[in-house]
Amino acid sequence: MEGNLIKINEWLLPLSWLYGIGSDARNMLFNMGILPSKTYDIPIISVGNITAGGTGKTPHIEYLIRLLSKDYKVAVLSRGYKRRSSGYVLARKDTPMERIGDEPWQIKEKFPHVYVAVDNSRRHGIERLIADQETRDVQVILLDDAYQHRYVTPGINILLIDYHRMITEDRLLPAGRLRERVSNKSRANMVIVTKCPRNLPPIGYRVVKQALHLKPFQTLYYSTFKYGNLKKLFAEGEMPLEQLRKDGMHVLLITGIGNPQQMEQDMRKFAQHVTPLSYPDHHYFSQQNVKEINEAAQKIPKPMIIVTTEKDATRLKNLQGLSATVRDNMFVFPIEIEILKEKETTLKEQIIDYVHKNS
Repeated sequence: MEGNLIKINEWLLPLSWLYGIGSDARNMLFNMGILPSKTYDIPIISVGNITAGGTGKTPHIEYLIRLLSKDYKVAVLSRGYKRRSSGYVLARKDTPMERIGDEPWQIKEKFPHVYVAVDNSRRHGIERLIADQETRDVQVILLDDAYQHRYVTPGINILLIDYHRMITEDRLLPAGRLRERVSNKSRANMVIVTKCPRNLPPIGYRVVKQALHLKPFQTLYYSTFKYGNLKKLFAEGEMPLEQLRKDGMHVLLITGIGNPQQMEQDMRKFAQHVTPLSYPDHHYFSQQNVKEINEAAQKIPKPMIIVTTEKDATRLKNLQGLSATVRDNMFVFPIEIEILKEKETTLKEQIIDYVHKNS
C-alpha cells in the first residue's frame, strides 16, 4: 500500500497470540449473549476503529455534527481519554479541558450548541443524556471511539481504517496496532477508509476494496483530509497554507497525536522545511516540554512558523512559560474530511435516513 506506515515488532508476536486469545474470548461472550449488549430507542451512531492510534475519528465526528445538527439536537458521548476526572461529566462553556479530555473539549469549543459528555460507562452516559432535564431533548447520540465498547448496540456502527495502516496488513497488539482481529470488521455497517490520497487512481480503490473483502450489507466509503487556513493560537489572524512555500517558511511541527508521521507528511506538501517535535498521544505538556519547545523555536532558521494540531492546541493554549517567540508564531492546522469517489450524497442519505426513521 502506498505510504505504508505499518511497523511490526516480530519479537512481540508471542504476546500478540496471548492478546488474541483474550480478545477472542471477550467477543465470543458478547456474540453468545453472555455479556449483554443494550439497544436504545434513540438514534445512536458509533465511530471507532480496530487499530490503536489515530484514524481521524474526531474529524469524522465533526463531519457528522455538521451534517445532523442543522435538523437534530446532537450529543457526543466519549470516555474522555486521559481526563483528570471520573464518572459522568457534561461539558459546559467554562468546563476545563482536563475534566473532559482534549478531543471532547475541542468539539465543545467548535460546536457550543452540541451536548458533549464523557463517561467511562457508555450505557450510563446515554441514560444520563436521555433522562437529565438539561439534555433530555437530545435526538441523536454520537459515540466517539466505541467500536470495542459492545455493551451498547448502535444503530449504525462506523469503522474507520487508515489508508496508510491497512488492517489487513497489521498484527494484533503489542506486535502491531490491532485491538482485535481483522475478522471483527464484520460488526460495522459502514466502513470508511480514511486519509486517502486525493489523487488515488481507480486501481487503488479496487485494491483496497478487494483487500477488505466486506460483507454485502456493509457500505464502503473513502475519505481524505482537507485543510483550511492556518489560524493563530494566541491571537487573531490567519495564514494561507500556500504562503509557507512561497515565503520559504521553516516549520516547527509540534504534535501529541497517535500518528505524527502522517501529519508530518501532510505538512511537507505545503512547506519545504519541516522540523517535527513529537510527543505521545493525548500528552499533557510539562514545564520540561515548555523548555524544549522554546529552545527548538530559537534554533529554527528564519522565517519561522510553529504549527500544531487542533487537538494539541487544546493542551497548549493555557500552558504557562511559552516564550513570546513561540506565542507570536504558533498556528493551528485545522482539518476537515471530504468523502471521495462522488459518494458523499450516498453517505449523507444513509445517515439521515437512519436518524429520520428512528427518531
